[in-house]
Amino acid sequence: MEHITEGKLFKNVIKNIESAAAVVNCDKNVLTRLRQPRRSITVSVPVRMDDGNVKVFTGHRVQYSGTLGPYKGGIRYHQDVDISEVTGLAALMTFKCSLLKLPLGGAKGGVKVDPNTLSRAENQALTRRFTTEIAPFIGPQEDIPAPDVGTNGQTMAWLMDTYSQQKGFAVPAVVTGKPIEIGGSLGRVSSTGYGVIYIAEKALHTLNKSLKGSTIAIQGFGNVGQHAAILASELGMRITAVSDVSGGIFNGDGLNVKDVLEYIAKNKVLKGYPNAQEITNEELLVLDVDVLAPCALDNVITGKNADKVKAKVIVEGANGPVDADADAILSRKGTLVVPDILANGGGVIVSYFEWVQDISNYFWDEEEINTNMRKIIVDAFNRTWALAKEKNVGMRSAAMGVAIKHLERAMLLRGLYPR
Repeated sequence: MEHITEGKLFKNVIKNIESAAAVVNCDKNVLTRLRQPRRSITVSVPVRMDDGNVKVFTGHRVQYSGTLGPYKGGIRYHQDVDISEVTGLAALMTFKCSLLKLPLGGAKGGVKVDPNTLSRAENQALTRRFTTEIAPFIGPQEDIPAPDVGTNGQTMAWLMDTYSQQKGFAVPAVVTGKPIEIGGSLGRVSSTGYGVIYIAEKALHTLNKSLKGSTIAIQGFGNVGQHAAILASELGMRITAVSDVSGGIFNGDGLNVKDVLEYIAKNKVLKGYPNAQEITNEELLVLDVDVLAPCALDNVITGKNADKVKAKVIVEGANGPVDADADAILSRKGTLVVPDILANGGGVIVSYFEWVQDISNYFWDEEEINTNMRKIIVDAFNRTWALAKEKNVGMRSAAMGVAIKHLERAMLLRGLYPR
């Protein structure tokens, strides 16, 4: 499995595992097992394109650990997907589910493709063929995919239908993040973004600051960033800057979130928004704000720009936006960094709720879902904060430490088969 260790994201994850394992004195044999995934699946995905030619894409599904329950994790369509990145993300999902005390393992999937170059028909064909290739390894009790970068509810609908056609009956519980009409859950679309703000509120509370009136900059204005902005605005935060692939916008008095969303709906990107100053994504990351929420791709805060970051709290809405070098610099500066496995846990919590609802054929209202999600993610923050104070370590090591101890207990109780 040497090839899985080549990527920066996976190397960072392993560093974090080993650092946290030392903090909580993890059993050495458990740590040995946690350094590698249980199963890595790579498949060819041939698709007949609209011009009649067949193009072959490469897809992956990595099942990292199933100790706590069925594997759980998103599927992303992105041109930079590779096996090492997918493995790192699967590892993060493993520890995220453990930290949140969900009865789920960790997995991740992806196809190396730029989805923006695909027609709807090509995207559907790609999804259905990829589903067929990984179908022997997924299922409601085996592995439950979900949306990720470059995929959405429609992608999950095609995946669910393809799997169901092979079974001969509807199997809504095979995926989460589906449309409501076919077994999706209320609150799922907004869950990750809402979770980011619930965590921001708790983090600010530890610094004796109120959420209301605090400032926030959000890098990445897709689904997560948009819903984080919506809830932050409703709760009285001042959103001074947001950004997407076209660049960023800044207004020191606070952006009108509703107005920005209407502009995005009409123009697709933030560039050209009239009621704010244009800034770059890089400039957004170093604004003087109370909370910085990177909600785009990984490794945007590095050893090269961490010294310039002025935010008092960083809440990782994306997976792996702060690299190991930046972590060390931010720690020395006293910046409170809430790691991804905690900060963006709202999505997997409500995915878990969706899976439970599909299995039981009984659905909850949105208020119940948001209340229960907030309860779980705040409890995870409190346990993480307590360990951070007890061991005098950063929140990343503490969150991973809490997750590792939960996994360690489960792994030692289950034992090693056959001996």
